[in-house]
Amino acid sequence: MDFDYSEDQQLLQESVQRFVRENYSFEQRRQLVATEQGYADAHWQQFAELGWLGIPFPEEHGGLGMSGVETMVVMEAIGNGLVAEPYLSTVVMGGGAVALAGSDEQKAEILPAVAEGQCKLAFAFAERQARYNLQDVEVRAAKSNGGYKLSGMKSVVFGAPTADRFVVSARTAGGSRDADGITLFLVDKDAAGLSVRGYPTADGLRAGEVTLDNTPARGVLGDVDGGLATVEEVVDRAIAAVSAEAVGLMGTLNDMTLEYLKTREQFGQPIGRFQVLQHRMVDMFIAHEEAKSMAMMAAMRIDEDDADARKKAMSAAKVQVGKSARYVGQQSIQLHGGIGMTDEYAAGHYFKRLTMIDRSFGDNDYHLRRYAAL
Repeated sequence: MDFDYSEDQQLLQESVQRFVRENYSFEQRRQLVATEQGYADAHWQQFAELGWLGIPFPEEHGGLGMSGVETMVVMEAIGNGLVAEPYLSTVVMGGGAVALAGSDEQKAEILPAVAEGQCKLAFAFAERQARYNLQDVEVRAAKSNGGYKLSGMKSVVFGAPTADRFVVSARTAGGSRDADGITLFLVDKDAAGLSVRGYPTADGLRAGEVTLDNTPARGVLGDVDGGLATVEEVVDRAIAAVSAEAVGLMGTLNDMTLEYLKTREQFGQPIGRFQVLQHRMVDMFIAHEEAKSMAMMAAMRIDEDDADARKKAMSAAKVQVGKSARYVGQQSIQLHGGIGMTDEYAAGHYFKRLTMIDRSFGDNDYHLRRYAAL
């Protein structure tokens, strides 16, 4: 099989990498994430002008109609630069949910606005008690005047502090852990009874706790009581995306560590001349290549029609990428020594993001169990 990028994919890769080089030095990134918003509106508008915000959406709804491979290209470059803009939460997750389950009217209203940078979305699916169980939903939706009102709380909603709209999973029937009875709703940020407690995550990005108190939904997304399949597919798409991001993070971390070994001297010579450290760099390189292979497999199989085959592929990728990320991150910090632990040096920030990715959307134990069950 030919795993080389096409000419269009190479042009996309060069475009994103150029943006990262020009706008995301480590100092520029530190200044951005220290602001209240955590990213730059000018960057987001540039994403829109370059077409990146419309990559996975159908052409008839303002997108480019591209595949998971193009999303991988963008996410890997985002990892290279520790980019802080809410691409994952808006385009991959929120936009992905609308593209998968929305009516033609909903797609026509929302997706072009997302692609143009005028609407940011957040996908509110996780709850405190649920751990990684996607069907553990206690937020309730009750019928009211021909619509629905939602009550409950969603936790660790990525991109919540700056989202214009939320895609919220809520229970319309059954018990709190039943597979049936979950419905997706669109909710405006200024809807009555909705409040967001935003906070920076350990990796410097933004998330929030979303509280719904008899909050009116703007509309139902997809089938009533049949939203679980969409939630599962959106989370699988997020896994494919963060797997690619982790590959970018590991690539930059490996380059950074190799450069440090070439310049840091001990006993009158660069420490990179010591064979034992060369062996460890080789192991880090291998771990990165293993993760890259699995991320590429995930990108190519994310559009599988067979849901079980898709889930197996995403779980396999998540396990290998998590294993590689831990190894590369830990080795990089150790090889850097004390400087790797400081806030003023980039290596620790890359490791923090890798650690967050490892714990997001299911850890290794969860995905090993899911793979075995399938």
